[in-house]
Amino acid sequence: MPTPAGHTTAIRAKKVIGTSVKDTQGNKIGTVEDLVLDKQSNSILFAVVGFGGFLKIGEKFHPLPWAVLNYDENEDAYVVPFTEEELKAAPADTIAELTKNDGLAYRDQSFAFYKVDQYWT
Repeated sequence: MPTPAGHTTAIRAKKVIGTSVKDTQGNKIGTVEDLVLDKQSNSILFAVVGFGGFLKIGEKFHPLPWAVLNYDENEDAYVVPFTEEELKAAPADTIAELTKNDGLAYRDQSFAFYKVDQYWT
């Protein structure tokens, strides 16, 4: 079944990981590094997007709710409706910390920060 943009609703994680993330102006601001899954609800807790750093040194990892990532074929990237400055102010940590205690703390923080409806309530 296609999405409103005409994409299929199923996607393999290996096609998502490594995909660029851009702002609405087409500027690359990061890369999808991982997906964190909730086995209890069969949902994606969040996408882990790496921003900043040089050659992965000093890179920060941000949990973004899956709902804020919109794939744009023309950009060959996920486009988010946020500026780089807004993303720099968002929750961020190491991947180990993002997934600590099942990742629920960062899930809650990221959904609140980006004002996304909480699927678990």
